Amino acid sequence: MVTKLSHTSFFVTDQEKAYDFYVNKLGFKVHTDVKMDNGMRWLTLNPPEQPDLEIVLIDGSGDVSGMGWDAETQQALKVLLEKGAMGAGVLHTPDCRATYEELKAKGVHFKSEPKEQFYGTECIVTDGCGNWFSMTQPKEM
Repeated sequence: MVTKLSHTSFFVTDQEKAYDFYVNKLGFKVHTDVKMDNGMRWLTLNPPEQPDLEIVLIDGSGDVSGMGWDAETQQALKVLLEKGAMGAGVLHTPDCRATYEELKAKGVHFKSEPKEQFYGTECIVTDGCGNWFSMTQPKEM
């Protein structure tokens, strides 16, 4: 029986830039940051209120052949990241408008300003490394 999700991966164009975004701007915590025997960096982060979920930041602009992907697949991933076309999920916040202003002041780029949706207040934020997220303040149901 599967009981929970422990790790998920975000492919990024630059691990250092992604580190800055997720740790210094969003406030995620570093769980593991080590150089593996094959030279790859194993970098995992925890969202502030989810210490049991590790997000693996994988440098998708480099050689990811260790994942069993052929050159064509690796190139397709690189193109998608460079276009900023990877949608990685939903980031919850208790106050979308305040968080938007706070992150904007830190230099974070947004594709849209906060607006009301049927599910809550949402804006679209980018990590600058190929991914975009819905940043949402859910409506009370």
